[in-house]
Amino acid sequence: MDFYEERLKLQNITSSVRTSADAIDIEKLKSELNSLEKERAEEGFWQDVERAKVVNMRVSHVEKQIGKVTILEKKCRDLKELIDMAEGENDPELEAEIVSLTKELEQESETLFLESLLRGKYDSLNAILTIHAGAGGTEAQDWAEMLYRMYLRYAERKGYETETTDRQDGDEAGVKSVTFIIKGDNAYGFLKAEKGVHRLVRISPFDAGKRRHTSFASLEVMPEIIDDNEIVVRPEELKIDTCRSSGAGGQHVNKTESAVRITHLPTGIVTWCQNERSQVQNKETAMKMLYAKLAELKEREQTEEALKLKGEIKKIEWGSQIRSYVFCPYTMVKDHRTGYETSDVSGVMDGDLDGFVYDYLVKANS
Repeated sequence: MDFYEERLKLQNITSSVRTSADAIDIEKLKSELNSLEKERAEEGFWQDVERAKVVNMRVSHVEKQIGKVTILEKKCRDLKELIDMAEGENDPELEAEIVSLTKELEQESETLFLESLLRGKYDSLNAILTIHAGAGGTEAQDWAEMLYRMYLRYAERKGYETETTDRQDGDEAGVKSVTFIIKGDNAYGFLKAEKGVHRLVRISPFDAGKRRHTSFASLEVMPEIIDDNEIVVRPEELKIDTCRSSGAGGQHVNKTESAVRITHLPTGIVTWCQNERSQVQNKETAMKMLYAKLAELKEREQTEEALKLKGEIKKIEWGSQIRSYVFCPYTMVKDHRTGYETSDVSGVMDGDLDGFVYDYLVKANS
């Protein structure tokens, strides 16, 4: 067998891995890891529990980044040796193994390249998502729940964990709003591309006349902030209101004022939580969401300023209608910012969003 094509693919893979390693600055990461390890070895490190938590999470993230590059570089060397050994021989099993390994390496190098595009300060963090149904009652609420399921399936595909922190059910079906956290490496970096308004066109299952309806739902995406000294919130900047929870919850609901609503007066940002059983827990969750929204606001302002400097603010906007999902009269999902589209509506609704995320990140960094 002539391994010319496999050698060419391996050459491209090796080049891609090197490019990704340069983009994430492996040497700088190794230096950072060394400094963090020295800090962990200091006496009294564990006395500051919050700082220890932040350091340990960062160590874990940096080790994974370095490890991915190291492993891929070794796999490239091993594949080259395997091709050299198989050259001139007639071993169908070995040939099939080389083709399979090459395809696997292509996918892994593409994933590494995608991760190398995540250069934002908060990209490595967990993501807090909030879906709000648009106007339209049951139609929009059902669409909001469909999106909720789509992102849960996406998280499952990526090996991420999820936690729902607040859910307001619709009057007849679906949800009015739902807030949930997707936990895993680079969750925010990938999912920040999803922020905006999502539009659905379909034959309504709630319309006896089987007419076509258009529904809207908005998605907020924020990083889960653990420690950021640059974001300072003063007590006098907050208005904190309490009220009775609503919805399912047994005897506890409507008997105690456990729900918490926090308003950040300088920005007008409002956060709300009623899922936890105690007012203290709800306040902690609402504050966490406030920090997340302030961080997202800060990053959005920086992004918009960078895009203005590049003269491309029209291409990738925050908070506008970003995507249409058409179920009828034809099937198509199209991203209005990048032009990326697919006819595999079922796959997308089952969490296959990698094509949209990849295209967004590549064009946002070009």
